[in-house]
Amino acid sequence: MAEWIVHESPSVYNSRFGILFPVSELKFVQPVRRNLLAPVLIAFVVLGIAIALLLRYTPHSIAKLTVLKTSIYPTHTVYKGQSILVGRDQAQDDLYVLTTVRIEDRLNLPLFIKDLTGTLVTADGEKIETSAVQKGDLENLYTAFPSLRTLASEPLVRETLIDQGKSAEGMVILRFPVTKAVWDKRGSATLNIVLYHQGPISIKIPRSSASTSSSEESTAP
Repeated sequence: MAEWIVHESPSVYNSRFGILFPVSELKFVQPVRRNLLAPVLIAFVVLGIAIALLLRYTPHSIAKLTVLKTSIYPTHTVYKGQSILVGRDQAQDDLYVLTTVRIEDRLNLPLFIKDLTGTLVTADGEKIETSAVQKGDLENLYTAFPSLRTLASEPLVRETLIDQGKSAEGMVILRFPVTKAVWDKRGSATLNIVLYHQGPISIKIPRSSASTSSSEESTAP
C-alpha cells in the first residue's frame, strides 16, 4: 500500500498514513529605506560651487572697445560731364571718419577680426551702412586727398589676431556719402568690429571726440 505525505498543521505526529512536519511562519523582509536628503543636499552644494567658479573665471564680455580719437574729413568732388552744356557737371559729397580704436581681449581665447563696418543714423532716421576702407586702398585714397594723410595713423586691419589677454589698436576709416552738416546733426554713429566665431561687437562714436573740419575739393574727369 502506498504512503502519502500530508502537510496540514504545525503539530507533529506519525501515523500509518502520513507524516506531518511543522511549518514555520513566512516572514517578508522589508527593504531598508535610505535617507536621500543628504545626497541631494550635497549635490546642490557641489552644483553651487561649480556655478560660482564658472562665473568667477568666465568673462562677462567678449572684448572691450575704446574709441581713442576721431577725426572727420569732408570732401566735395566734381565730376566733369562729357557735354559742353552748362550744368552737366555732377558733384558728390563724402565724409571720411577716421576713428582710432583699441580692442582688448576679455576671453580666454584669441580673437580674429573678420570685418570692420560703420553705421550712421541721420537726424531724419535714415540708416547708412558702410564698410571700412581696405588697407590696400589707403594709398589711392591719400593720393586723391593728400591732406587726409596728415590725419591718418597705423590702421587696424582685417584678419588681425589678438591673443588672449592682449589688445590691438589702430585707425579705421569709414566713408559716408553725406555732408559735414548731416554728420554734425546725426542721430548716432557706430563702429562695428565683426569677429570670427564670436560675431560683431559695436561701440558708438562719441560726439566729443577730437575732430577736424578741414576739407578738400577735387575734380574728377
